Amino acid sequence: MRAYDKLIEPAELRDVIGADDCRIVDCRFDLLEPGKGREEYLAGHIPGAVFADLDRDLAGPVSGTSGRHPLPDVDTFRATLAGFGIGPDTQVVAYDYASGALAARLWWMLRWIGHRKAAVLNGGLRAWLAAGGGLETAVPDYAPTKPSVEPQAALIADTDEITALLGEGCGLPLVDARDAPRFRGEREPIDTVAGHIPGALNLPFSHALNADGSFKSAPKLREMWDELFGNGAPPAFIVMCGSGVTACHLALSAEIAGLELPRVYVGSWSEWIRDPSRPVSGA
Repeated sequence: MRAYDKLIEPAELRDVIGADDCRIVDCRFDLLEPGKGREEYLAGHIPGAVFADLDRDLAGPVSGTSGRHPLPDVDTFRATLAGFGIGPDTQVVAYDYASGALAARLWWMLRWIGHRKAAVLNGGLRAWLAAGGGLETAVPDYAPTKPSVEPQAALIADTDEITALLGEGCGLPLVDARDAPRFRGEREPIDTVAGHIPGALNLPFSHALNADGSFKSAPKLREMWDELFGNGAPPAFIVMCGSGVTACHLALSAEIAGLELPRVYVGSWSEWIRDPSRPVSGA
């Protein structure tokens, strides 16, 4: 089987669906209705898909200092993958309804533990259905596996590092994936404080998408990133969002564009604002 490490198209998924060395993971989730994703999965999903819950499977327990979606303990995530039947050589295909905003979180987490054979279904479930793909309601039961887990600490940025970079005053290589009104602090539907980290740039993750929820072409994405940075992307930068989820979408779009995979500030805005002494810009 050809290895997919960024995107996979619905037609390509047709060729690998049902293969023993392929696992499809449904990542649908609604931040305002946490149980909705599982309900939709049970009502119909891509054949053979397992369900990954953002709060339970793709995040760890929230603490008084963490953001809303901290990374799970490595051993816990290993057990989750084992239960999904994902082994060291398994091709993983993650999908959500359309945009990949949630599927990219699993994609990046697999990169984080050193698993490169992972791709996001381009256009998600909507594209699958538009291409004539079918659904099923049966919940599969796969034999447990022994995943290979080698955490890549270099892919993560933390609050201490962001604080230090701010203190150096030499420019913050930080890109925020939230929509512009939230970034500017004009509205905040989820977190307790509005605004953004001083010096951060804003690139809403939706800018990487076509109207149908699929990713723009690699040249278009490169143009998007080059425009953001002016004279081309810096050697290394960090992406963030509200809680470390759509930041992963920015990371994926950057890699599709041919840039070095940026680090993810997992705690993101919801962690930054835990300490009221940290500076905030915006309305």
